[in-house]
Amino acid sequence: MLRKSTNLLLTRTLSGCLQNLIKKPHIGLTELVQIIINTTHLEQACKYLEDFITNITNVSPETIHTTRLYGLSTFKDARHAAEGEIYTKLNQKIDEFIQLADYEWSMSESDGRASGYLMDLINFLRSTFQVFTHLPNNNNDHAAMSAQFEIPAGSGAAGKVAQTACMSACKHLSTSLMQMLLDSELKQISMGAIQQFNLDLLLPPLRGVMGLAAQRLLVGGHGSGPDTWTSHEGLQAVFASSEPVPGFQGDTLQLAFIDLRQLLDLFMVWDWSTYLADYGQPTSKYLRVNPSTALALLEKMKDTSKKNNIFSQFRKNDRDKQKLIETVVKQLRSLVNGMSQHS
Repeated sequence: MLRKSTNLLLTRTLSGCLQNLIKKPHIGLTELVQIIINTTHLEQACKYLEDFITNITNVSPETIHTTRLYGLSTFKDARHAAEGEIYTKLNQKIDEFIQLADYEWSMSESDGRASGYLMDLINFLRSTFQVFTHLPNNNNDHAAMSAQFEIPAGSGAAGKVAQTACMSACKHLSTSLMQMLLDSELKQISMGAIQQFNLDLLLPPLRGVMGLAAQRLLVGGHGSGPDTWTSHEGLQAVFASSEPVPGFQGDTLQLAFIDLRQLLDLFMVWDWSTYLADYGQPTSKYLRVNPSTALALLEKMKDTSKKNNIFSQFRKNDRDKQKLIETVVKQLRSLVNGMSQHS
């Protein structure tokens, strides 16, 4: 009877209270981390509660028909719910920062500085990931979530929660930035705006995540400030070896941005001949660039080119550029139409 009453207390009263607490809007990331810590210790204490009840009732839990305590599953479920809420709230916070973005989509050229909203976001993520260092280690959980985000084996609970949160944040940020570029409400984008967007994708990890030592590796003989780097490859190499959260292997974090990275590379290099020639090939340099995505962005640039060059018909370079854009647009539309016919 005592075991049954205890189980009712754990599975109905306590479990319900924990689940309701975790879902409350005012509960922040720090509080969720504390809930994970508390439920981990409570789970570990269940064996002592089992021993206490056994001493009172003189009935061993190994006896046939004896009900075992459900404390382990109660606290484990609460901990998993808290972890899931961490990932959700982290993405919501990223959305709040992105709403502060104020790009001048018609700018003629980038001013060479990373956007303030992204710098603030990276600083927030750095401080947030530090909170996860307080999590206790428990190697028996997190398998499903870790597998979803390709988290390496061998990390404890603290490491896996932090790694999953980091990868989830990177994927959400990449998706949100891509959606910003392709927003149907955004009608025109200049090449200068593309350059600024590309700069933002490069600099925040440099300043905010990699730290001063990594910055110094990138600074060459062409400048001395944190906004200077020697090459695109150099930045990518250092980013791959940086650890905003310990435990990632190789270019795991870079893969979260690969769709956006390849799209921006295509426009920055203006490498349409390579893209069109290699389209559909498994070794294509721009394998992750969907023709419909490239078309949507290029058409925004085509409209800008027409608007900003009223007298373009009198300038050969402008005429040639406009003809090239129109030619590429036609070829991309052909690829998109071909995809729709085969789907």
